[in-house]
Order: sequence, then C-alpha cells, then structure tokens
Amino acid sequence: MLNSLFNTVVRLSPKVLITILILPVFAGLLGVLLPAFGWLPALGKTQLGLQGFSQLLQTPGLKQMVALSFSTSLLSGLLAFIFTLLLLATFFDSPWLIRIRRMLSPILVIPHAAAAIAIAFLITPSGMISRLFSPWLTQWHIAPDWLLPHDPYGISIIIGLTLKELPFLMLMTLNAMAQPALNNKIQAQYRVALSLGYYPITAFFKVVLPTIYPLMRLPLLAILAYASASVEMPLILGPNTPPTLAVAIMNWFHDVDLSMRIQASAGALLQLLVTVLVLTTWWLLERAIKKVSYVSLSNGKRNYGDIILAKAVALLTVLLILVIALSLAGLVIWSFAGYWHFPALLPEQWLLIHWQSALLQLQIPLMNTVLVGVLSTFIAVVLTLLTLEFEQQNRVKLTKFHSLLIYLPLLIPSIAFLFGLVWLQEALHSDSTFINVVFAHLLFVLPYVFLSLANSYRRLDPRYAQLAASLGATPVKVFFKVTLPQLFAAILVASALGVAISFSQYLPTQLASGGRMLTLTTEAVTLANGASRRVSSVYALMQMILPAMAFLMVWLILKLKRKW
Repeated sequence: MLNSLFNTVVRLSPKVLITILILPVFAGLLGVLLPAFGWLPALGKTQLGLQGFSQLLQTPGLKQMVALSFSTSLLSGLLAFIFTLLLLATFFDSPWLIRIRRMLSPILVIPHAAAAIAIAFLITPSGMISRLFSPWLTQWHIAPDWLLPHDPYGISIIIGLTLKELPFLMLMTLNAMAQPALNNKIQAQYRVALSLGYYPITAFFKVVLPTIYPLMRLPLLAILAYASASVEMPLILGPNTPPTLAVAIMNWFHDVDLSMRIQASAGALLQLLVTVLVLTTWWLLERAIKKVSYVSLSNGKRNYGDIILAKAVALLTVLLILVIALSLAGLVIWSFAGYWHFPALLPEQWLLIHWQSALLQLQIPLMNTVLVGVLSTFIAVVLTLLTLEFEQQNRVKLTKFHSLLIYLPLLIPSIAFLFGLVWLQEALHSDSTFINVVFAHLLFVLPYVFLSLANSYRRLDPRYAQLAASLGATPVKVFFKVTLPQLFAAILVASALGVAISFSQYLPTQLASGGRMLTLTTEAVTLANGASRRVSSVYALMQMILPAMAFLMVWLILKLKRKW
C-alpha cells in the first residue's frame, strides 16, 4: 500500500511542480490583462475598453520611467557580464579563481534590499567613500553636494544591480563549468591553445567562451528580467520623480483610489513589454557580436594586450573587494554609531541602543520571515526531490521546454503577474494571508531549489539503487534508505539557498499579504526610505545575518557528520 502510494506521488510530482509554476503565472497575467482593459467587476466596471492605457499614457514622466527601467537593467546586466568574463579570463586555471569564488559566495545570499542599503550608505554624500578621502585628499569639511543616490539617471541603481548580479552570474557560470565532461573539454582546449602560443586571456575568449556562453544565457536572461522590474533597489537607490516603471506601478496599486488599479494593470503590461524589449535587445547584441567577432576568433592572433588587461583586471578585482568590504563595514559602523560628524572616519560615540530598540520590534517580522521561508522551502525541496526521483525511475530527463517552464517565474517580471495573482486571490475570497504569502514565495524559491538539486541528483550512480532493488528493496525504501542519504549535503545546501531566497522577497510579500504581513525585508525597505541610517543598518544587517545563519548551520551539520 505504501509503495503504491509512493509510486503514484512520484508519477504525479512533475505535473504538480509544473502546474504550481505555470498556473499562477499565466493566471496572474490574465488577472492583469482583464483589468488593464477596464474589466473590474469589484468597481462596477464590466465593459472592456482602453481606459487604463489612456490613463497610463497621460501619466507625467512615463517616458522617463520606461527609459530608466530599460537602461538600468540593460547596463547593469552588461556590466555584470563583462566583469564576469574578465574575472574568468584572467584567473582561469588559477588558484585565485577558487579564492574569488569563496569571497563572492557570501554576497550571493545578501538580500537585494540589504545590499541596496549598504551601497546607499557607501555612496551618499556623507557616506563611507567621502569620509575615507576627507579632508586629507579632497579638502571637504562638509558633505559634498552630489546626487548619489537617487540620481535622475539611475547610476546608483546600475551600481547596486551590478554589484549584486555579478556574484550570481559568476557562481552560476562556475557551477556550469564544474560539470566533469564540460570541464575536461574546456581544460583540454585551453591547454592546446596555450601550447599554440595563445596568451591566456586571448585563449579564454577564443576557445572557452564560445563553449560556456550557452550555459550562461539562462542566468543572464534571469538577471536582465529581474533588473528590468526590480522594486527594492530602485526604491532605495533610485530617483523618485519619476521613479522606475516598476516602482510607479506598485505605488499606483497601493493608491487609496481603487480606480488606479486599472492604470496599474496597464502599467504591468507595459512593464512586461519593457522586459521583452530588454531581452530582445540582448539577443540582438548577441547576434551583432557574433558577426563582428567571427573573424577575430579565427584570425590566428595570439595576443590582444593580455599583460595590460591582466593588470587592469587585477586592480579591478581589488577595487571590487574593497567596495564590498567597505559597504559592509559601513553598515556595521552605522548600526553602533552615536554622534558622528562629517568628515570623521569613525563615530565619536559607540552605542547599543539602536540594536536594543530594533530587537524589541523584530519579534513578529522575524517570526514571519522564518516561518514563511521554512515552509516554502520545505515544499520546494519535497517537490523537487520527487520530480527528480521520477526522472531516475523512468530513465528520462525533463525536456528543455519543461526546464524552461521551471524557470518561468524568474524570466517573467514578477510585477507583471503578481498583481494578477492578487486579483485572483481576492476573487476566490482567499483571506489566508499566511498561505497566500507562502505560495507567492514558493514561485520564486522552487526554481532555485530545483537548480541547486538537479545536478547532484542526476549525477548519482544508479547502480546503488539497482543493487538495493535487486536485493528486494521497494522503491520507497530505496528512495529513503539509499538515495536521500547520498544527497544529504546537497539537500541541506538547497534548503539554505531556498530560505535565503525567501528571506529576500519584498514584492511577493507586499502584494500577497496586502501589506498586512511584516517581514524583515518589508521593514528594511520601509525604514530605508525615511528612517535614521542607524535603525536601517540594523535591519539590513539582520537581513544578512539570517541567511548567513542558515548556511552556517549547514556547514556545522556537515562538519559534525564527517566526524561521526
């Protein structure tokens, strides 16, 4: 009976997983599409029309909103991509690549809101950069009058998104390159190129990059799609008059005038078009660069200024690490700072009162954050394991189409379908705020958990399961006694990644709960726009500490397991 039930659950799990990801996304898009064309029975509007688009086109500053969303996402993605390639090319086949990976890995789990607060404290006129060079170099005795952050051109947003997207793209590329067959292939090709007299960086771009770029494309598209509709970073770093399109849409949705939701829905469709335009532009750039670089790949030139470029990238790497370290140091200092006049590098007073007052108010947001993160991650891990077990039992692998569907919530801007999802929840009279938020988080946790677990599961040696089955073990016993113990470390890492992703979700929490559920991220974003730097820094640090604790627990458990 148990074995039959297990087989049924395994057989249905891929369909359930795909349904959980597809149905809300497409239903959410439908829930945005109808109000955008004026169909909103809750407000007595049951005739289709173009009222929402008419209101949207009359919005002051709409062109600037669209241009800001487009330019910041494309430029930040391009910079992250270029920096990733330069780091890989310079340190490929070098011990420093592993060291850089270890230094960047902790940055990956820092929520976008916390990263934005840290960067804001770094580049603000009285921030760490101006304090570091004042007054001994700049002669500044009062804070300089520059526009960062909140500059009208989105430079602050580009800086923030680039610094946050770079570790993700770097680590995703390194994980793809770590596949044994691929790694052996590119290493062999690289050594052949070196033996033919090609300089290291030139050899990487001519031999390695054409092989690994197809594996970089999906993470690249994901960060471009996210950046084009990001809310947290533009809220904290971006301009307000006008803001980016995604921020404007969120403001319209939360307007006290409920008719503004029609305009918000039309704006969500426009945001979807902006994201498509960004992705299309990237595809056109791919085609153009491919045509331009075709001759250079086969012209036999061995050196393109490798020595100078290597020194420049080494300097860039040092600056990158210093910027990250200075951002984090600034957060810590502000959280304990008392009186701190400009241009003093360190505060005159060190206080604990900011932590004490914040911790008294953190109980409910902290509990909500942990409960939602743990539950959404648990569901994601179970569904992923059962789906991968289906693959193992049937000796099949999900098609590229199904794999693309799994990452659909990452490729479609969340603001374009989450509004529609909220409408559907309201239409279904779904008043359970907690369940709504867990389900919204699951849409974003599940793709990352699947991405983390899939390679480990697929690399398992099937002979262990076959041997256990030949000895009379049932499929359910093979799964729990043979398969899961081999995946113990991978499951823990995927779980830590899942809760880290959940902890960082701002827009899904705000929309699915209607602003009624407080989490660390929603509180941090709210406080970053108006509260004191000291309180904001405490919340930002708590945002970082929570996922760090999850990964620390994984490390301790694995270390204890090795000793046993």
